[in-house]
This record gives sequence, structure tokens and C-alpha cells, in this order.
Amino acid sequence: MAVANEIEYVSLDELLLDPKNPRLGRRNLERGLQQSDILEVIRGWEPEELAVSFIESGFWPQEALVVVRDPEVDMSKLVVVEGNRRLAALRLLHAASEGEPRTRKWEELAGALTDTELFEEIPVLRADSREDVRKFLGFRHVTGIKEWAPAEKAQYIAELVDSGMTYVEVMRAIGSKTPTVRRNYISFNMLKQIEDLEEVDLEPVEERFSVLFLSLREHGIQQFLGVDIDAEPKAAKTPVVGDEYTANLEYFVKWVFGTKEVPPLFSDSRFVSKFSRILESADAVEYLKTSRNPSLAAAASRAGAETDELVELLQSATDELEQALSTVHLYVDVPAVEEAVDRLTRSFSALLRSFPEHRRSLCDSEED
Repeated sequence: MAVANEIEYVSLDELLLDPKNPRLGRRNLERGLQQSDILEVIRGWEPEELAVSFIESGFWPQEALVVVRDPEVDMSKLVVVEGNRRLAALRLLHAASEGEPRTRKWEELAGALTDTELFEEIPVLRADSREDVRKFLGFRHVTGIKEWAPAEKAQYIAELVDSGMTYVEVMRAIGSKTPTVRRNYISFNMLKQIEDLEEVDLEPVEERFSVLFLSLREHGIQQFLGVDIDAEPKAAKTPVVGDEYTANLEYFVKWVFGTKEVPPLFSDSRFVSKFSRILESADAVEYLKTSRNPSLAAAASRAGAETDELVELLQSATDELEQALSTVHLYVDVPAVEEAVDRLTRSFSALLRSFPEHRRSLCDSEED
């Protein structure tokens, strides 16, 4: 990887914030933000805590910025491809020290600053190109200790795949798993398809992108949207194909993410599996499409999803009980065990009230 081994020191005015930084978000990247606009976005990333560190300890060499010359940005400057939050903190602190604080907090921070050489000796590592730092960025921010938000991760993975890398190559580059890489790529391309839908609010989808990502694990959702979760990049570029599935995608977004007028059917991602089972039922889907105020509970009832969950709970309880039966006789004198058995007895008695035939059968067997 063509990244310099030796640290250089440059001044603040030699550095540019990266207008291609994935963390800025897809819509900001498409707008082509100017430096002042990028700085405003990064102000929301709490750079104040970094400024405190700079004032107290200086700029540590091990946190050197990674920089490139980018002909698409400005060849006369060094573009920071790793460390934009650190650079923003320096920019804001410098402005405050020059009498232009953005907030009262920055004014206070500038008042504590004693070393102005901080802005003249900034450690950097040069890279020949963005390609040379791709693996580093991917590991650090997609699977590493400074993770990006889910949508930002997916966008970065999509950029790698679209550059010609295979799923396996991306997996090796960022230290992830191939199915995860593939699902991120499909999810991000689906997000772009959602953007083209006329009556859909994209913002909540981007904010809850992880729900979209999780949804694509579920067979019922894959089937409803016609998505091939094993698709290779060429096919995965357009995950939802055809008028029927495109219409279903619009319904899916409204049900899962809501609209400005109607809230989503659920807000907890733990309900994704139940929702997937609902989509496997034609009757439940028709109810969701035609009801003015559909509810997840009513749809689940029509789909029999609640019955499935109940059976799973009862089977799980039975498995646990059978495991306990193998050793419970050894601890009959333990108060905590006796208390647990008492609770189980009351619960079992309540259960049998719903099944009188089983209650009678149990009573008859006890008499025998």
C-alpha cells in the first residue's frame, strides 16, 4: 500500500476537508459541498472533545492525518482522507483564536490555548491516491474501532464493489464477511431505488438504514420484493425489478418506515421477523394494503404469525423444563428452587385452564 512510512508536518492552510468523505452522507456528497459547508456538517460530530485534547496534549503523531493530492478537488492542497473530524477541530479552534468563535464553547476553548504552533505543525502521512488508503479506511471505519453509521458503511462498500472489486475482495479488504458485504451492497442499491419512488420520504429510511439491512435477511421480505440475496454485483445493481415488485417496495417503505402522515407499523427492529412472516400471507398483505389504519397485531393475526410465536415460546419452555427435570430432584430442599417450582406450578395451572381436556386427562392420570 503506497502510504508513506514517515510523518511530515504541514500547516493548517495546506489542508482541505474531504468533500468525498462517506460520513458526510450520500445527499451531501451529491451536492458537492464547499469547505465551509463541510465544516458546518462536521460541527455536528462533536469536534470540541478533540480540541480539548489538542489544547492539553498537542497533536499526537500516532493520530497523523492521511492525505492525498486529488485532481478532482484541488491539486495545490492536501486533501485529508482520514482525520476530517480532527482537521475540523483545528479549523474551528483556529477561527476562535483569531476572534471568530462559532459558539461560546469555542471561545472558551480558544481562551485556554497556549501553543499556536499547533496550527503550523500538523502530522500527516501522504498517500499516492485514494485507492492506496481504501483498505485502511474500510477496516478502520466499517469493521474497526471507529465505525461509520450503517448507511455510510454500505455506501463505502458499494463504492468498492462498483470500482470493480468482487464481494470476496471487499471482504478481505475490510475484514468483514462475504454475505454481509453482499447484503450491504444490495441494501444500498435498494436505497437508491427508494429515492426514485415519488411518494416516499427517504429521510427515515436513511436514518434507520440498519432496519433495511436487517430486513433483507428475511425470506418473506426477499420474496415480497423479489430480491435475490445471493445476486452478483451486476444483478444486485438493481435489486428490485418489475412493476409488481416496485409497487411492493413502495408499500414496504411505508409500512416499515412510515410517512409524514402515518407512523410505521413498528419501531423496534425485533419485529422484523414477525413482519416477514406477515408478508408471506396473501390475506395479511391484502389487509395491510387496503386498511386505512393497519396494525401489526391485526396483520400478524391474519397471517398466523402470533400462533407461530406462541408455539415457539411453548416449545422453548418445554425444552427448558425437560432440562431442569434431569437435576431438580437433587435440590428439592433449596428454597430458591422451591420458590421457582411454586411459580411454575401456578403458571402451569393457569395454562391448563385454557385446555380443560388436558386438565381432565392430567387429573385422571393422577387418580390412576
